[in-house]
Amino acid sequence: MHHERHGTSRPLQRALHRPGDDVGTHRPSPFLPHERAPVTWVVVAPSLTDYVIIGAVAAVATFVVTPIVGAVARARGWMVEPNERSVHTSPMPEVGGVAMLFGFFVALLVALSLGRFDILFEDNSEPIGIALAALVVFATGFFDDIFDMAPPGKVTGVVLAGLVLWWFGATMFYFRVPFFDVIILSSDWTPLVTVLWVLGMTQAINFIDGLDGLAAGIVAIGATAFFLYANKLDDLGLLAEQNLGPLIAIITAGISLGFLPHNFNPARIFMGDSGAFLLGLLLAVSTSVVGGRADPNAQGFVGQTFFFFAPLAIPLLILGVPILDTLFAIVRRASKRQALDVADKGHLHHRLMNLGHGHRRSVLILWTWTALLSGFVLYPVLTGENPSYLSFGVGALGIVLYTVLHPSVRRKRAIAVEAALNRPASEQLDPSRPERREADEAHDEAHDDDGDDDGDEAENGIAGDADGAGDRADPGDDGAGDPDDAVVEQAGGAPPADGTARRRPADDVLPASSAAVSSRSRKP
Repeated sequence: MHHERHGTSRPLQRALHRPGDDVGTHRPSPFLPHERAPVTWVVVAPSLTDYVIIGAVAAVATFVVTPIVGAVARARGWMVEPNERSVHTSPMPEVGGVAMLFGFFVALLVALSLGRFDILFEDNSEPIGIALAALVVFATGFFDDIFDMAPPGKVTGVVLAGLVLWWFGATMFYFRVPFFDVIILSSDWTPLVTVLWVLGMTQAINFIDGLDGLAAGIVAIGATAFFLYANKLDDLGLLAEQNLGPLIAIITAGISLGFLPHNFNPARIFMGDSGAFLLGLLLAVSTSVVGGRADPNAQGFVGQTFFFFAPLAIPLLILGVPILDTLFAIVRRASKRQALDVADKGHLHHRLMNLGHGHRRSVLILWTWTALLSGFVLYPVLTGENPSYLSFGVGALGIVLYTVLHPSVRRKRAIAVEAALNRPASEQLDPSRPERREADEAHDEAHDDDGDDDGDEAENGIAGDADGAGDRADPGDDGAGDPDDAVVEQAGGAPPADGTARRRPADDVLPASSAAVSSRSRKP
């Protein structure tokens, strides 16, 4: 069913009718040649089906053109080589953003050609601003994918895209700060807030784009959830008639879903900075024009608690995974006094792989977190009730337990313990710890004493033991107890002939279950 709104602004369908006339026809009076019948404006808003069609068009267009983009990239040499931070082992096309941009414009043109979306485009400059900003941010990322642009240049391009949005009016107007009040943005603050919002979203998607299919899947889940949220607000009349947020959100979800089959592990093409920046910009647009324009005082249909944090906090929850990863990256690099553009392997997906999870499982875990946060937001919107915190808490606990107790994590932990036990005792202490420094000093002094004792023995004609250590258990023994001696005593027996401590076999130290797990992990 199509939603009908009656008013006098920006008509789409004009029905000229008089009493006794059929709708859509008008018979002028023979007595009053210049008579005009009363005009009723009937505005037909796009329905959920219309939005789904546009999303499907975006997905199909992106899916079809992505292999073509990959073939062109291979022919032109637009490839990214493996490096110390990458998980792929062969050159890969990195211009998937071209296919995403194509899908975006195809969907936008189809929406423009359908009469149902005329209310969004008629006498509205925002679609032009969004299209131009998308071109600017895509060009910035594409240039970086091909020629490796310096970080200041990339930031400049994103800032320019944000200013284009502000110039054409695609910005937020006000927002509510939890536990505070509604803040109405003045004309002086609007460009700054718009640029910062675009910078934050683009960097969040760029940071999370570290594994095959990770960014595309998270954006697809988050954009779909945000579309359902925005469409519900639109149905309830909490959004203005010309709000482009739901349309941009469904197009973003569509191009992400269309690109995902080609990008999931094993990936055949990467989205690159061009794709990550484009997705970030579209998310920034949809969240700002919905979260920054919905009535922040509306609390009637979902209760005080939920809408006290809405509407701007809702996209932050839905996109919690990339936003949290970005905040951690900022804190981590600032604590190390590194520039924000310095790449590292401390992102959430890297940490999951370091725990022992595989490529696909790490991606699925972060997808699950995004789906859980999205469900937490959508539940009160679709049901009209406040969310059940207990059920979502149980879900979060289940994800955490699965993450830390998965057999692959336990297996890697057992292997790490075994490798640590097989190292010399002096290497098992952190060089920065005082115990390590004391052990090194004691070891050096013992070696100096050994040199003097060996000289005295040679002068007196005293023959040493077969290992040249006399009656000493360790040539580095200074009487205070060397760390190697403790290991030897635990292991039993005398030290090897080279004076190094003999280690206990790992199976004698680890529990039987851990040793079995570690032995299985070494099988081919």
